Amino acid sequence: MDALTVTDVRKSYGSREAVKGISFNVKEGEIFGLIGPNGAGKTTTLRMISTLLSITSGEIKVYGKDVRTEPEEVRKLISYLPEDAGAYKDLTGRAYLEFMASFFADGEERKAMVQRGMDIAKLGERIDSKVDSYSKGMKRRLLIARAIMFRPKLAILDEVTSGLDVSNAFEVREIIRQVAKEGTSVIISSHNMFEVELLCERVAMINHGEIVLEGTPRELKDRYGAGNLEEVFMREVTQ
Repeated sequence: MDALTVTDVRKSYGSREAVKGISFNVKEGEIFGLIGPNGAGKTTTLRMISTLLSITSGEIKVYGKDVRTEPEEVRKLISYLPEDAGAYKDLTGRAYLEFMASFFADGEERKAMVQRGMDIAKLGERIDSKVDSYSKGMKRRLLIARAIMFRPKLAILDEVTSGLDVSNAFEVREIIRQVAKEGTSVIISSHNMFEVELLCERVAMINHGEIVLEGTPRELKDRYGAGNLEEVFMREVTQ
């Protein structure tokens, strides 16, 4: 079974159609990249998958569960980390993870979940400092830990390394790779073509609300005779 299937999905806001009949799938245990210019429909698509936006028409299924008719069941399977996500700044990192874990488990299971979150975040002694004192990279690692500590079947990550320096971006990519190895399927949206090429087994490019390219990074580079995905992206966007 695929982790995610998106079939002829459309999203309209009045007379404006933001997503125009897109279809793609994410395989179980795969890291899949959704790329495209600003305003192309990436975040709208991720929000529909996450049950946060209604679908105008079409079908989205997460491990066979329909986001339109079974949203509560879908939410049990997914985790969504938006680009602009934040944590409660007056809590410590540990307290924040404990608070979030309380929505998913109790007792020893909750303790184990929090410990997993701390292992993912790798904040050391700073786990007991207030979130307000964290650097952007530290906050992002904490948020990723929150998103995946309960082992979702599908992690949906929007611009996951946006604004991070080289070192922090590298650490975040390592976390994502490890999560996928452990069985979580991942769909990421990113403007960073280098990152997508490093991380993703397959990629779909959305432009003006339509899927215009799909394949492995190697297939897309070969199709365009390009040295990297950035060249593919620029050629397709500027056609």
